[in-house]
Amino acid sequence: MTLAVHYTAARTLTTAAAPADPPAPGPGEVELAPAYVGICGTDLHVFHGDMDARVARPAVLGHEMSGRILRVGPDVEGWRPGDAVTVMPLRWDGTCPACRAGHRHICHDLDFIGIDSPGALQQRWTVPAAALVRLPDTLPLDQAALVEPTAVAVHDVGRAGVRAGESIVVVGGGPVGVLIALVAASAGADVRVVEPSAHRRELAGELGLTTWDPATADVPAQVWEWTGGAGADVAFEVSGAAAGMDTAVEVLRVRGRLCLVAIHPRPREVDLHRFFWRELTLVGARLYDRADFETAVGLVAAGTVPTRRLISRVVPMTEAASAFAALEDGGHVMKILVDCGDNTREARP
Repeated sequence: MTLAVHYTAARTLTTAAAPADPPAPGPGEVELAPAYVGICGTDLHVFHGDMDARVARPAVLGHEMSGRILRVGPDVEGWRPGDAVTVMPLRWDGTCPACRAGHRHICHDLDFIGIDSPGALQQRWTVPAAALVRLPDTLPLDQAALVEPTAVAVHDVGRAGVRAGESIVVVGGGPVGVLIALVAASAGADVRVVEPSAHRRELAGELGLTTWDPATADVPAQVWEWTGGAGADVAFEVSGAAAGMDTAVEVLRVRGRLCLVAIHPRPREVDLHRFFWRELTLVGARLYDRADFETAVGLVAAGTVPTRRLISRVVPMTEAASAFAALEDGGHVMKILVDCGDNTREARP
């Protein structure tokens, strides 16, 4: 008997046993035993019903994961049962204009595995072998479940063109915001994090990051003092709030760069005159590519990104709904993992 967590309707999750054993993996596929699955903001958007037009129900969510290979399908080379892996959850068509231009990760017909097709919140999961990313055997699987959001941060920092010595403001100190700050700091940047939650500010401070509370601090004034009146080189908008967007634009120096990371579900008013007046640049950062994933594995394995410190709670599959509820509550948690069971131990070599 294997379990899976299904999203069936807005704010409704069910955990149930599969009616039959999954079929053997086909050509080019592998069957995984997920160990830990992280819940992220995109999963919350699905849980709230905001993506029902896209998500076929019942849906198995989950795209931040770690686990081990159980079975290998025909024509799969270089992988064997017991290998520790994570998954880059993207399947592209290879033929659209974006793919032909070398931007497969934002394919016009992208299948984001875990949203557009079944994800990792199940004890048996079949995926394309091409999506696998190898993990070091020395990396604990709970920490490895944060490789995917770390890859997001690596991609974001790369899209913004962050360089050593630059001043960086990260607006939003949730998991991705803190990961962006840590990755930017590891590149030699000077970073400040803007976050209203005292719990998240405290954790960021323990990780060596300087934080500001937007409720009590005049953030633009703080930036002017910090940068000698110039403004920040780069701002990352990770809050998803209108006020966060305003702050991110306001703190930028002449020819500063704004990297938009958060999902804004509705149009926002933006001070375009400031973009004109200061010759600012806006870049979007949506996903990642394989190089970002491999860099993220290295950062997590080396402890440069201390992922264990970001894990607030681990819950069993039968309590997956509680993970979503806790994240809805806001700033009292960072990352919550769902433990998919001890079945991965059976696959160890």
